Amino acid sequence: RAECHQHNGGIVCPPPPPPQPACQAAYDGDLHRLYNVLKTDPTKLNVQDPESGETPLVAACRGRRIKVVRYLLDLKADVHLTSKVGFPDDVRASTQFNGVRPSAPQKRRTCLHYTSRITFTLLDYLMIAILMPILLGYLIMKQKQKQSVELMQAVLSSGVSVNATDYKGNTALHYACQRKSRHLVPLLLQQNAKTNIRNADGETPLDIALRLKFTKISNMLRKAA
Repeated sequence: RAECHQHNGGIVCPPPPPPQPACQAAYDGDLHRLYNVLKTDPTKLNVQDPESGETPLVAACRGRRIKVVRYLLDLKADVHLTSKVGFPDDVRASTQFNGVRPSAPQKRRTCLHYTSRITFTLLDYLMIAILMPILLGYLIMKQKQKQSVELMQAVLSSGVSVNATDYKGNTALHYACQRKSRHLVPLLLQQNAKTNIRNADGETPLDIALRLKFTKISNMLRKAA
């Protein structure tokens, strides 16, 4: 834990440590750099970032780096390790810590949670909207969806717990429904994802789909129930 100190009448904590090189390389999709890190120290395969709790596998999933994900899974990366919640700077510097920055509480999200949360970025939406009139936007959209499917298939093939819940009580299926990822929902259902798990708000995946009026997803879930 990092020590804090008083400065100008307030409590100041040092900045968080830099990200683990293996995690950064995985997120960047730099397979060569990641290979060198793991060759030097194989124990970094499942290293967890001290601030976020991210592993290289989680970082690769967040970055949508399918080649890196497959590489890490081939090395038997632990798919059950979970991330943590980081503290925002204003909370990190508050006096309630008595001069010591505590460890971040558990977010409890596995690589599958992050894979199911993937959606289009702002840049993706802009490119799709601009290029849609000449059909390139549609092709980009389909390519992004294909990448998400391949990533989900790779993670699901690893033996990850499909019904694991995070600190909000959400499973991967909850997040896929929230994000209208109807191309991912069938993959989760094929792996026996439960449709009746309630999150901290008391909602099942079907409740979410009905509330958001995602008819096609609602029908998929009803058939699977």
